[in-house]
Amino acid sequence: MRVVVSGASGLIGKALSEVLNSSGDDVVPLVRRAATAEEIRWSVVDQYIDRERLEGCDAVVHLAGASIADGRWTPKRKAVIRDSRVDGTRLLCEALAQLSHKPQVLVTGSAVGFYGDAKDREVDEASPVGEGFLADVCQAWERAAQPARDAGIRVVYLRTGLVMDPSGGALSKMVPVFRMGAGGPLGDGRQYMPWITLRDQVRVIQHCIRSDLEGPVNATAPQPVEQRVFARALGRALRRPAFAPAPRFVIRALLGQMGTEALLAGQRAVPRALLDSGFAFLDPELEPALTSMLA
Repeated sequence: MRVVVSGASGLIGKALSEVLNSSGDDVVPLVRRAATAEEIRWSVVDQYIDRERLEGCDAVVHLAGASIADGRWTPKRKAVIRDSRVDGTRLLCEALAQLSHKPQVLVTGSAVGFYGDAKDREVDEASPVGEGFLADVCQAWERAAQPARDAGIRVVYLRTGLVMDPSGGALSKMVPVFRMGAGGPLGDGRQYMPWITLRDQVRVIQHCIRSDLEGPVNATAPQPVEQRVFARALGRALRRPAFAPAPRFVIRALLGQMGTEALLAGQRAVPRALLDSGFAFLDPELEPALTSMLA
């Protein structure tokens, strides 16, 4: 297959591209800089995309979006987070809708933040949108893909949790802290933490491309855990104590709304759509997954 990938240089996009290439697929990255012969240039800021180069692609995986974890959410930063997702998705989907030879499927990024702070309530793809900045962004992000759906393209909204791999992302930032014995629960640690290993995340995307899944898909392991359980499991995997708490008031004081929504809120998300479609996780349980990755 010829697969166009945005965000191909990120943690997930890079791993996905390597796996697709190794399996014989032709990966075409969307890039913001000057494109090579094997790439397609686009610019969300300039609302430009080289539409002719999109012709003939079989699938599109859209992962691009500004990080939500780069410090406090000032009004300017919140606009960057939202616009990079909503405007980028709309630009891409409007271009796909105008192609003479449209792709069969678009797998577009979203997040479990769609459900807001769900407390200990289990949420799956049929659960309603929650409240808060992240929930609003995710809802607008998914709606921005409507032009592709209207054009008859099968669209999957990938509601991703914490993607774990020691090479990058959140886990790579946690490991040094825990190795020093300074890791522990965030707030009371009772917020649920939906997680997935990087290798399963890549397999989920491949499954979404090649199956008939459509609509929202929770890209999370089938066993979400409370954050305090995650902290203890990571400590055991590193053979370090994990009892140093980060009090709620400290997180709120340092990070404001970002700390409240991204660290202290949680979603007990289960991958109902994936399980019903027959997908089998390689890493369904947290502690064996951490031990294997960090051995």
